[in-house]
Amino acid sequence: MGGANGKSGLRVWRNARLATMADGVAVLGIVEKGAIAARDGLIVYAGAEADMPASAGQGAETVDCEGRWITPGLIDCHTHLVYAGNRANEFEMRLAGATYEEVARAGGGIVSSVKSLREASEDELVAQTLPRLDALMAEGVTTVEVKSGYGLDLDNEKKSLRAARRLANERPVTVRTTCLAAHALPPEAHGGKDAFIDLVAGTILPDVAAEKLADAVDGFCEGIAFSPEQMARVFDKAKALGLPVKLHADQLSNLHGAALAASYGALSADHLEYTDEAGAAAMAKAGTVATILPGAYYFIRETKKPPVELFRRHGVKMAVATDSNPGTSPLTSLLLTMNMAATLFGLTVDECLAGVTREAARALGLLDKAGTLESGKSADLAIWDIERPAELVYRMGFNPLHARIWRGQ
Repeated sequence: MGGANGKSGLRVWRNARLATMADGVAVLGIVEKGAIAARDGLIVYAGAEADMPASAGQGAETVDCEGRWITPGLIDCHTHLVYAGNRANEFEMRLAGATYEEVARAGGGIVSSVKSLREASEDELVAQTLPRLDALMAEGVTTVEVKSGYGLDLDNEKKSLRAARRLANERPVTVRTTCLAAHALPPEAHGGKDAFIDLVAGTILPDVAAEKLADAVDGFCEGIAFSPEQMARVFDKAKALGLPVKLHADQLSNLHGAALAASYGALSADHLEYTDEAGAAAMAKAGTVATILPGAYYFIRETKKPPVELFRRHGVKMAVATDSNPGTSPLTSLLLTMNMAATLFGLTVDECLAGVTREAARALGLLDKAGTLESGKSADLAIWDIERPAELVYRMGFNPLHARIWRGQ
């Protein structure tokens, strides 16, 4: 269903079943006999075919969807997609009984990814990342967030973000970049966390902002990473630079990262296995999205689940993402991620589908442009060979994508 636009720049997809995912509608916003019209890459109509104004379809190139389902294009709102090499050797070590500390002492962990990324050129990073991006796109992903965080110095963080930006020139996909310089301590810091945070806030973030390389700023708030006080310094600088923030929070312990993120009006707080009720309430009040990452939970054999029931009770919006990264979630399937969110964490089909469309867009600050099938939004569509939307969550290792449309093409 690719191909050039009609002469008027107008395309219509008709004879379709829509899951519009519009905010505030009941159950997925289903339209049984639906149509979508797009002009110049934007949706101008989405709804019942019978109600489509004649003007919306006039002179359009028309695509008969033959009863297939259309959802918004999928959005992976938390990835570390740009990296070099892999950490399969650490996986083998852990299977043989090595602890996280033993792996780290053997040169593993984030430090191993830092070494690989620093040795790779920007071109090599792009070349190694494209197959991972292609895997996501093959399942209907039209928007992907990519974090830095394996450079951990000015030049390599910028190299990482430039590589991420270049992905959008290589493929028809929307890329949002996030500066995660406060991810871990680089080897040359010799344990000096405060001095490194000075470097991040004083040098790396201002430089990255000046070159417009990042759409947001993230950090890892955890005992093995940075304290809430250190993250607050990073967030203060991000705010001063006009960049929205996100946070890896409460993954391995409860340092009240969710509440910290909410206090800065963060777009999202991510992981959240140890978040408490005060954290959930603060997120709800701030409109901070909870990004659920079942891939990491599964891969590192975590046993503490995120408090999904608390998020529901407080009305916290939940996004679902792959957390695609070489060390703790080498996952490049958003469809499998939805299945994991349902089977491991008990999310409903509706929550999973909203989590990779509307709520993922919200978590990136893009809800005004993407994430639902509504007039004025980008014509990013996924067209599926399925009988019902639940199939997208229910199957494992099966891809029913019929066509992926990005900005009307």
